Amino acid sequence: MCEMIVITPGGLFLSSESVYDGEEHGRFMEKLETRIRNHDREIEKMCNFHYQGFVDSITELLKVRGEAQKLKNQVTDTNRKLQHEGKELVIAMEELKQCRLQQRNISATVDKLMLCLPVLEMYSKLRDQMKTKRHYPALKTLEHLEHTYLPQVSHYRFCKVMVDNIPKLREEIKDVSMSDLKDFLESIRKHSDKIGETAMKQAQQQRNLDNIVLQQPRIGSKRKPKKDAYTIFDTEIESTSPKSEQDSGILDVEDEEDDEEVPGAQDLVDFSPVYRCLHIYSVLGARETFENYYRKQRRKQARLVLQPPSNMHETLDGYRKYFNQIVGFFVVEDHILHTTQGLVNRAYIDELWEMALSKTIAALRTHSSYCSDPNLVLDLKNLIVLFADTLQVYGFPVNQLFDMLLEIRDQYSETLLKKWAGIFRNILDSDNYSPIPVTSEEMYKKVVGQFPFQDIELEKQPFPKKFPFSEFVPKVYNQIKEFIYACLKFSEDLHLSSTEVDDMIRKSTNLLLTRTLSNSLQNVIKRKNIGLTELVQIIINTTHLEKSCKYLEEFITNITNVLPETVHTTKLYGTTTFKDARHAAEEEIYTNLNQKIDQFLQLADYDWMTGDLGNKASDYLVDLIAFLRSTFAVFTHLPGKVAQTACMSACKHLATSLMQLLLEAEVRQLTLGALQQFNLDVRECEQFARSGPVPGFQEDTLQLAFIDLRQLLDLFIQWDWSTYLADYGQPTCKYLRVNPVTALTLLEKMKDTSRKNNMFAQFRKNERDKQKLIDTVAKQLRGLISSHHS
Repeated sequence: MCEMIVITPGGLFLSSESVYDGEEHGRFMEKLETRIRNHDREIEKMCNFHYQGFVDSITELLKVRGEAQKLKNQVTDTNRKLQHEGKELVIAMEELKQCRLQQRNISATVDKLMLCLPVLEMYSKLRDQMKTKRHYPALKTLEHLEHTYLPQVSHYRFCKVMVDNIPKLREEIKDVSMSDLKDFLESIRKHSDKIGETAMKQAQQQRNLDNIVLQQPRIGSKRKPKKDAYTIFDTEIESTSPKSEQDSGILDVEDEEDDEEVPGAQDLVDFSPVYRCLHIYSVLGARETFENYYRKQRRKQARLVLQPPSNMHETLDGYRKYFNQIVGFFVVEDHILHTTQGLVNRAYIDELWEMALSKTIAALRTHSSYCSDPNLVLDLKNLIVLFADTLQVYGFPVNQLFDMLLEIRDQYSETLLKKWAGIFRNILDSDNYSPIPVTSEEMYKKVVGQFPFQDIELEKQPFPKKFPFSEFVPKVYNQIKEFIYACLKFSEDLHLSSTEVDDMIRKSTNLLLTRTLSNSLQNVIKRKNIGLTELVQIIINTTHLEKSCKYLEEFITNITNVLPETVHTTKLYGTTTFKDARHAAEEEIYTNLNQKIDQFLQLADYDWMTGDLGNKASDYLVDLIAFLRSTFAVFTHLPGKVAQTACMSACKHLATSLMQLLLEAEVRQLTLGALQQFNLDVRECEQFARSGPVPGFQEDTLQLAFIDLRQLLDLFIQWDWSTYLADYGQPTCKYLRVNPVTALTLLEKMKDTSRKNNMFAQFRKNERDKQKLIDTVAKQLRGLISSHHS
C-alpha cells in the first residue's frame, strides 16, 4: 500500500499515516476547510471579471445557432444528395477494396507456392523414379528433397508428412533394390551355363586364331577392336535408358548368335542391379551389410554350381554343362571384381577358386572313372583343356587341372587298350589265316601301301601271286598306327614337351603290344579249334610283324620329332611280343601235332596174339604218315628251325607213343608175329624220317627219334641176347638204347605167351629150350637191373 503525502496549509508535509494515526486530524480538517473557502472566493472574483464577455458570447452563440441550423439543414440535404449520388461509388470502392485484398492474398500465395512447388516437383519426380525402378536417382532426389527443399517450407503440414515418409522411402528403396539384386542373382544362377558357353566359345575362337597365326603368319590384322569388357559403372547407373533400368539380368542374344563374332560374356549380362544396389547401400551407410550378403549368396550358388549331376559321366553334354556353369560363375565374379571397388576382392575370388578347383577335380576323377569309351574320354580331355584355357584368360591358376589330365591320360590309355583289344579280337577272329592273293599290280601296291613289305623274288613273280602273310598283318599294323594317333591326340594342348609326348606314346604302345595284342594272339593260339594251318600262318604273320617294329619306331619318331637315340627314350617291345606269340604258336603246333598223332594212334588195332607175318604197314600208320607229310608241306614258309623242331617233336612223340603202345599194361601178351607187324610200322616211320619231310636235317638225324624202338625190335626179332648181354654198358654196344627194364617188360609178355599159347608146348623140345632161354635171359636182365640200381 502506497503512502499518501498531505501538504498542510502551513506548508508542512504530512503523511496520511501520521494524520490518521496522530492527534492532528481535527486541526488538519480545519485547515483544509479554510483553504477551500479561500479558493472559492478567488473563483467568484474571476467569474465576475469575465461575466460580460461571457454574456456577449452567449448572445453571439444564439445568433449563430440559427445560422448553424440553416447550415445544418443545407449540409444534411447536401449529404443526402451526396449519399444518394455516391452510393454506387461506395459499392465500387468496396469492391475495389476486396479486389486489392484478394490481390495481396494472391501475391502472398504465389510467393508461398513458389517455395512449395520445387518440393512437390521433387517429390513427384521421386515417386516416378521409384515407379520406374530408378532407385539410385531416386535416392539422390530424396537427398536433395530432404536437405535442400524441405527446410525452406518445413512449417507446412504436408512437409511434415513428407519428412515423416523419408525414412520409409529409404527403406522402400533399400528393399526394392535388394529385391532387384535377388532377382539378378537368381537370373545369373540360371544363366551361368549360357555365360560360360559364350566365354568358352570366345576362348575356342581365340585358340583357333592363334593356331592360324602360328601356321600362317600375317603381316597385319584387321580384327575389330575388342569391346571393353568392363564399362564404367557410374555411366550405367546414371543412364536413363530402359535397358539400364530394367532388371533383366541376362540380355537376349538369340539374334547375335548368327553374327560372326561371338558376343562377350559380359555383353550378355546387365550388371546395373548390382551397381545400383551397391551404391544405394553405400549411400545408406550399409555397404558392409550388402557386401556380406552378396558374398554369402554367391558362395551358396558356387556350392550348387560345383555339385555335378549324378549322370554327368554318361554324355559329353553333361560335362559341358557342368563346365559352362563354373566358367559362367567365375566370369561374373571376375567382372564384378574389376568393375566395383571392394564388393569382392582377390582373396575372396582365390578362396572360391580353390574350393571350386578341389571340388571340380574330385568330381572329374569320380565321373571320368566311369567312362569306358575312349572317344568320350578324349572329348572330355579337350573340354577340360578348353575349360582351363578359358579360366586362365581370366587369371585363374589351372596347373592342377593339367596335372589331373595326366591322370586321365592313364585312364584314356586303359580305355584305348580295351577298345583295341576288341579290334584285335575281331581282326583275328575274321581272318582266314591264308596268304593274301593278289591278281593285279594295283592290289599289290595297295597291300604294300598298308604294310611295309619288300620281297624282290615276290615282285618278280607273275600275277596272280600271294603274300606270305594273311590279311591280319596289315590290319594289325594299321591299327597299331591308329592307336599311336589316338595317343597323340590326347597329348595335344597339354603343354607337354616333345620328349614327354614321345615317352607317353611309346609307353602306351608298349602296353598295346605286350598286353593287349599279346593276349589277343595268345587267346587265338590257345583256342580249342585252332588248326595247324592257322598256327603256321600265325607264326609267319608274327615274323613279319616283328620285322615291322622298326618302321613303327620310325613312325613315332616322325610324329614326335624325337630321335630314338635321345637319352631316356623308351624302346618298343614289339619284338619280344611277337617272339613270345610265335613261341606260343610253335608250342601249340607241337602240342597240336602230338594230339593229332594221338588221335591216329587211337585207331591202332593190333592183334597182339597173331601168328601171321604181315607184309605191309598198318592202315592207321599209313594215314598218319600221309597226314604228317601234308602238314609239313605247309611248313615251307616257316623259319627252318621251327619246321625242323616241329618235325623232330612229332617224330619223337610218335616214337614215344609207339613205345608206350607196345609196353602198356593192357597188352599182357604178344607174339613174335605181332612184333613183326609192329616192326613194319616202325620201318614206315623210319622211311618217313629218311624222306626228309622238312629240309635242313643232317643225314639220319630225324631217324634218331626212332632209334630206341629200332634197337629194341632188332634185339627181339634177331633174338640177339648174347650180344646185348655181353656188350651191355659199353659205349660201342649195338643195343645201347635198349633199357634192360624195357627189355624185361617186353620179354615177360612173350614169355607169358609161350606158356599159355600152347598147352602142349612142354612136350616139344624146341619150345622147352626157348622157354628155358627166355627164363635165362629174364634172369640175367634182372641181374643187370639189380646191379644197375646198386
